[in-house]
Amino acid sequence: MVRYPDTHGHFGPFGGRYVAETLMPALLELENAYHRNRRDPAFQRELTGFLKDYAGRETPLYLASNLTRKLKGPKIYLKREDLNHTGSHKINNTLGQALLARRMGKRRLIAETGAGQHGVATATVAALFGLSCRIFMGAEDIRRQSPNVDRMKALGAEIIRVVSGTATLKDAMNEAIRCWVRRVRDTYYVIGSTAGPHPYPRLVRDFQSVIGREVKRQILHREGRLPDILIACVGGGSNALGLFYPFKNQTGVELIGVEAAGKGLKTGRHAASLSAGSVGVLHGNKTYLLQDGQGQVRDAYSIAAGLDYPGVGPEHAFFYQTGRARYVAVKDQEAVRAFHVLTREEGIIPALESAHALAFVLKLVPTLSRDKILVVNLSGRGDKDVRQLVAEREGVRA
Repeated sequence: MVRYPDTHGHFGPFGGRYVAETLMPALLELENAYHRNRRDPAFQRELTGFLKDYAGRETPLYLASNLTRKLKGPKIYLKREDLNHTGSHKINNTLGQALLARRMGKRRLIAETGAGQHGVATATVAALFGLSCRIFMGAEDIRRQSPNVDRMKALGAEIIRVVSGTATLKDAMNEAIRCWVRRVRDTYYVIGSTAGPHPYPRLVRDFQSVIGREVKRQILHREGRLPDILIACVGGGSNALGLFYPFKNQTGVELIGVEAAGKGLKTGRHAASLSAGSVGVLHGNKTYLLQDGQGQVRDAYSIAAGLDYPGVGPEHAFFYQTGRARYVAVKDQEAVRAFHVLTREEGIIPALESAHALAFVLKLVPTLSRDKILVVNLSGRGDKDVRQLVAEREGVRA
């Protein structure tokens, strides 16, 4: 049986390691350290302990009964990653990578962030393990996500304001990589999604797969069978792969990833790499991305800062090409509506990123029979977005 990624980090034609020679030693060092430690029972026990006692796992699988009744459709379960310490799924990955960094003797963490949740999670584990921390964040995202900026600073992280390009996630990642090249000896780069050069797409996927493993146990306990459909938002794609991957061989379970259509796919103002992109190379891996006819990366846009990225992780590209997962896109206004629907119906404020997945649920449920079971990954909480939505409603900049 073929296993993905292969030894060179390829998921079929996607993935790989397209980087400057100066980064190859650092990536090979990381790959060797990860392969060694992931097989080490002591490492796994330590990670499991922190996930349980520090992050608060396992997170609940909640039957959204009010929403289910309102839509008069199948049962809708929410995987409550918003209840993790720091407020999103990101802590699953940063705990794993920080423990790995500590075992590698690295004393300095760097990371990129868009919505700020990965930055907060990285700053959190840096404080926990006594490591220094620099977070690269686009100026536009700093404006949109100021509550998370304040949290990162309170945790002791240095925020590096990125003003190049669109001053969003892509540009923050560019600057983080440049910083890493200059100080690979003592610095560990904590990538926040299933993107980047090998071994990051696999490494992040593995750390996030705790989500899907828990869902599988929880839904069998609650319903006595697997769900019919799993749904998650997709930017780079870590929360979606964390949910999807443990179900990849359950062909009776449909996987649906929801991208950001922004102002609409035809407007060009979106972040839907699979729905409206093409194959190219971005941030060290071959995948689907937004690019022009000359192969230049196009600007992405989404109301949700965490989805505002012009590419997607290579394993999602592989799932898309092979048909294992279906990918759709929803607009800003649909995500905002879903944000308010869940908030009012269930008393749960979702992140705008997660609201994209919920928006597709609102469209999908009327087409399904009532005996179906859906699981939606509620990847983060929406405290960070309330100020932005209020400001936009009042016609002012947050």
